[in-house]
Amino acid sequence: MATSPTREAIIDRGAIEHNVRTLRAAAQTREFIAVVKANGYGHGSVAAAHGAIAGGASRLGVADISEALELRAARIDHPIIAWLHGPDTDFAPAIAANIELGLSTIEQLRRVASQAGSAVPLVHLKFETGLGRGGSAPAHWSAFMAEASRLEREGRLRVEGVFSHLSGASPEDDLAQLDVFRDAMARAIDAGLRPRIRHIAATAAALDLPATRLDAVRIGLGIYGLSPFDDRSSADLGLRPAMTLQAPVAAVRRVKAGHGASYGYTYRAERDTTFALVPIGYADGVPRQASNRGPVRIGGQRFHVAGRVAMDQFIVDVGDAPVKVGDRAVLFGDPLRGAPTATEWADAADTINYEIITRLGPRVTRTIV
Repeated sequence: MATSPTREAIIDRGAIEHNVRTLRAAAQTREFIAVVKANGYGHGSVAAAHGAIAGGASRLGVADISEALELRAARIDHPIIAWLHGPDTDFAPAIAANIELGLSTIEQLRRVASQAGSAVPLVHLKFETGLGRGGSAPAHWSAFMAEASRLEREGRLRVEGVFSHLSGASPEDDLAQLDVFRDAMARAIDAGLRPRIRHIAATAAALDLPATRLDAVRIGLGIYGLSPFDDRSSADLGLRPAMTLQAPVAAVRRVKAGHGASYGYTYRAERDTTFALVPIGYADGVPRQASNRGPVRIGGQRFHVAGRVAMDQFIVDVGDAPVKVGDRAVLFGDPLRGAPTATEWADAADTINYEIITRLGPRVTRTIV
């Protein structure tokens, strides 16, 4: 007999569609790359991809090839870019599935060309512009571009795009990186390359730094309805959070003043009160760092986690509220519907909202609506 899910993330695919449409209208770029890596930022990559495409995304972005192939297996035939590869990556399955490849080294260029067979894979050259992570460093640009140009002339690949990633440290830092990227783009032209798509802006820069929009924006967090800014909420940006995380109250216990809650008794009841047990914990992605602080909404009222978040559960002190077993406890969702936000949980755990939504474990059922 089927049972209702104990731990559930309700995914509003229509919200993703709305957010892509809103962000695309704001950016006004020729191309819009919706980033659905990390299982669609925890929302489910296939559901996120469908929502993004419906909202007008012209391309999808993922980190590694396995994520791209998962989308192809779900019969998503939209253009997909994958850009993070290990030293021994087998590119052949991606080439066969028409996956566009973000490449950072001469070795990757040659490996792709050698594994392409009769196909002509589309590649995006990644340049390091100051973030200190992947991408070809300026000292290697000349050789990197020359090799890409040679392989393109020989018909062994085609350079579809060039890209980089901003730090988000400050507008001044991001614009300085843009200047470095412009130098890379100019040198690519000098090397005989004619990439169609130049992209460097993620959600924050796409909204706040118009100069960084170029031919395409590459949007992750924003399409899921969350804000990358400290001073503006999702509602301020016209976005709708696409995930609601909830679990049913599993037990209700009346306790006396002084009763401890969870391991270590870091919380003790200040009065006679009611403890409600919520069966979701850090094994499911609820941050233990939010113990005694994480907000929870039950029965139209807001409470906080009482005591430490355990592996499978946590306690909420609901006072004298008429909470009963089976009532829905909402950890986060759309604040316009009264839910706490993922950003509030991030603040409670001293982290960022990106981590809150992407860390959900496999015991959490995703329900697409």
